[in-house]
Amino acid sequence: MGLSSVASNSEGMQLCIFDLRRGQNEGQELDKILFFYPADLPFSTQLSVIGLSEGLITFTRIFSPEAACEVIEAERHSHVFFEAEPDIWMVMIVEKNKEAEAVWRVGALRNVLKEVHSLFLMFHGSIRSLLEKEPAAGLIRSQLYIFIMDYLSAFEKRSPLDYCCWDFLSSKKLQLPSFRDSLKERGTVQMLTVGREAAIEVQSLVRIVESCTGSPSCHSLLLFQDLLVSTTLSPDDAINLFTYAVLRLTPRALSTGSTSWSYLLKGSTASAAVTGPAEGSATSLSEPFHGSHATSAGDDQRHAMRPLQHDRWSRGKDGFLVTDIWQAEPGSLVSVTPSVWLQQTEEQMYLCAYQHKSLTLILLIPVSSVINGEQGIFAVKQLVLENASLKMLKVEEKLSKGWGGENAYHVSGYRYLLVDGDRNLSRASPPGKVTTLTKDSLLALSKLREEVDIEKSRARWDRDDHEKDLEICTRARNNAWVITRVTRGKELYMVLENANETLLYASDAVQKFSNRYCNGAFSLD
Repeated sequence: MGLSSVASNSEGMQLCIFDLRRGQNEGQELDKILFFYPADLPFSTQLSVIGLSEGLITFTRIFSPEAACEVIEAERHSHVFFEAEPDIWMVMIVEKNKEAEAVWRVGALRNVLKEVHSLFLMFHGSIRSLLEKEPAAGLIRSQLYIFIMDYLSAFEKRSPLDYCCWDFLSSKKLQLPSFRDSLKERGTVQMLTVGREAAIEVQSLVRIVESCTGSPSCHSLLLFQDLLVSTTLSPDDAINLFTYAVLRLTPRALSTGSTSWSYLLKGSTASAAVTGPAEGSATSLSEPFHGSHATSAGDDQRHAMRPLQHDRWSRGKDGFLVTDIWQAEPGSLVSVTPSVWLQQTEEQMYLCAYQHKSLTLILLIPVSSVINGEQGIFAVKQLVLENASLKMLKVEEKLSKGWGGENAYHVSGYRYLLVDGDRNLSRASPPGKVTTLTKDSLLALSKLREEVDIEKSRARWDRDDHEKDLEICTRARNNAWVITRVTRGKELYMVLENANETLLYASDAVQKFSNRYCNGAFSLD
């Protein structure tokens, strides 16, 4: 649901990563390119795109030295910027399409860039640190290329008859979030609401599991279906691991017949599609993407870790999830326990995932605390099986009994998105219900969200210490009310297609929703 297709050639979408500290001397300009999509564009074209982006960044800094450039709107293209790390920029250039389906919200596109970088950090560490270890940058280029291409494969449009997996090799349409995603918020987690008794059982389970590691620095994350139940991680690390879990580890992601991106499962797909070359093919993954590093890059690609690859995780007989993505050494057939990097502590952690029915438990153990490596991890897993398996069964059973199904958070008559920016949480109408909205309603909502994004950006750069409340009510072409209220770090977006003719009626409906489901957070009293 909610995807618009663009050509995967130079006229549809371009995505690049470059380092402003590199390639400053004449004849060395190619050194600043770390990633470019599509990879088969001539180097002259790649340098032209990056040169333009670098010029725009430098120009905008003249007027706003402390505020990084976020977007430049040209006549035919939108240039979306994200400074992932100091002087390391990610830029997405999207062609403006006359088709109504191809309506992008800049904030949503920037969130894609942020998510790519955050996931890369979790598995590989910072780009800058990798460049410092290997100034030639052959390894980082291969890692970025394979990682991002695997990430983009989730946006490839599949055949309506293909229900088992994404066909990355034959797809020719790259899809990005569009106005149909206006009731979604990337970069947040969706939590399961649990009662007091269930919460006590969950806390007990977490204590038991973490005690099995023998390390006070371990962390855990517990999910039911695709919803977060509990975590001891920092907010940023929780978002990253939650995103990856929904992408590759939950029962829905592992099961046959579903895509790893759960929000893409339901609803219609956009019709504005432009075909182009299939850049995600196996051939393109082995092709050199930087002429001066062709040989080393090809070798690195063959041995690069690919945590976003499809169908590489499975549930073992003991309930622990297994994968062969992580190898003892390049080219080895011996698999090792996966590991990730935490952003908050910059510590490397072993990742152990245990699954019982709809419940997925992810346990992170400091690599430095495990003396015997794989033998030590095996011992921890045995302790978890001995001490926590029955508790997992009990917790899963209790959560299942209280679970209302995929429409558990549906509110009759409302289509809504609730975002708690302070806690990085979101809740929204079920995707199947959102598909009932008309295109006019969703286009109006997308435009309204764009206005809110602009106001939030202005407030952020104005360094305004006091919170600003914001309320916008607009009438769509189909007479639906589209409403937003922003207050104290919380945002509410709502579409009312069956509301009365008056604004007073629509405002009263929002008030009732706020009082009943948001503890009055958006009430005007």
